[in-house]
Amino acid sequence: MCSRNIKISVVLFLVLIPIFAALPHNHNLSKRSNFFDLECKGIFNKTMFFRLDRICEDCYQLFRETSIHRLCKKDCFDSKWFGECLKVLLIPEEEISNLQHFLRVVNGSPISFNMGPQT
Repeated sequence: MCSRNIKISVVLFLVLIPIFAALPHNHNLSKRSNFFDLECKGIFNKTMFFRLDRICEDCYQLFRETSIHRLCKKDCFDSKWFGECLKVLLIPEEEISNLQHFLRVVNGSPISFNMGPQT
């Protein structure tokens, strides 16, 4: 009887491990809470939000300055700093058009970051 219980326990253990490993992790939840922490008033679209967030992450990686990272995300990416990051990262014009659409979706309103002339 004891041997049978051990076998059943081992089988259940081996079956449940892959199931738990396949469950989604809290990474999406943390990004979604970041959406609300930034006071975004639009629609949470994971793909759009991740792309905007990636711009600020790349800008941070370039300068390694936490204030730039924070300022880039300020007001849900609606700041001149986000525009400055787009410039220094040499984001092409067609990509900027997509990002402006993404900003309208996550902000729920037109964006106002100032790109200025690109050099």
